[in-house]
This record gives sequence, C-alpha cells and structure tokens, in this order.
Amino acid sequence: MTTFSWQKVLGGEAAHGMIILSPRAVERLENHTPAWPLPKIFRLTKGGKLIEGIFEGATINTPSMLAVEDYLLALDWARSVGGLSGLMARANANTKAVADFVEMHDWVDFLAHDPATISNTSVCLTFADNRIADGAAFAKSIAKRLETEGVAYDIGAYRDAPPGLRIWCGGTVETTDVVSLMPWLEWAFEAEISALAETA
Repeated sequence: MTTFSWQKVLGGEAAHGMIILSPRAVERLENHTPAWPLPKIFRLTKGGKLIEGIFEGATINTPSMLAVEDYLLALDWARSVGGLSGLMARANANTKAVADFVEMHDWVDFLAHDPATISNTSVCLTFADNRIADGAAFAKSIAKRLETEGVAYDIGAYRDAPPGLRIWCGGTVETTDVVSLMPWLEWAFEAEISALAETA
C-alpha cells in the first residue's frame, strides 16, 4: 500500500489523498478487524470485503471537481516536461543551484550534513555565523525581509525544526527562479548582520 497527496510535488489542492493497494494489502484489509472503531473516511471494507466502488469512481466524501480537473492538468503538464524522470531532473537542477550557492558561502549550510540525506525538494538551510546569537530570530528576520520584498513566501523552517530556511525545489519550480533567489538570500543575510551590528 502507498499513499500520496495532491498538494505536494505537483502543487494541487490540499486535503486530497490517494491510496494505492496491492493485492496483499487488500487481503489484510479483508481479514483484519481493528481493535477500535475507524472513522468513515478510513473504512475501506464492509462485511469483510473491500468496498470496490471506492476504487471505481465512487467517493467517500464529495471532492471538488475543479480540484480534480486541476490535478489532471498538472499531470498533463508533468508529462510535457518528461514525466517522472523530467520532474526529478528539474528538482535535482534546483537543488544543485542551492548547493552551488552554499558551496560559495561559509555562513550558510544544509541542515542535513550527509549529502545522501539532503532532500531535493524541500531543501533546508541553516546559518553558520558566530555573530548570530539567536538563530531562530535571525532566520525569522531573513524570511520576513524576503517576504516584504516579494521575493519568497513561506520560506521559514518548520516550527519544530532547527532554525533556518526551507526552499521548495520541487519539479514545478523553474531553476532560473531558484538561481534568482540566491542573491536575494545573500542580500537579506548581509542586511540582518548589519542590523545586528547596529544593535550590539
């Protein structure tokens, strides 16, 4: 069994999820009774049998047909840029643009230190500068500067993550846009460092 949501890689509407079941997963569903009651939206069997209508076009809740059409258009677009391999190449190119910038600047680094664990879609950065006393406040100020300039939105790290920035580098993003962001990131960093010096 695998699941995915529309709002991630292709930027579709939130709250729409897909589930793909293998024959083995279907067998388990039909032969396993949970120890607790399941909400209606999670029930895939009735009377010990898979509710096949769910996988033939019937819906549990009524989805927005506009959201469905939007996702179909997104899939058409994905095919036009090379399908899965094309989207992966775009994400890799975007991440490389960030990696090239990181390599040239010693005050910024990837949150993941092992190159094998660096995401090529949700690229997370941290700041490495001994002039920064409060990393969370500093990162928040950088994100605010970029948003005020209309350069980047929702670029701050996740709330429970270490302080830093999160840059979406998925296949829907143009590499030229990521490259264009990098000088702005440097500008915001220098502006915040100057602001720290003025208040010291």
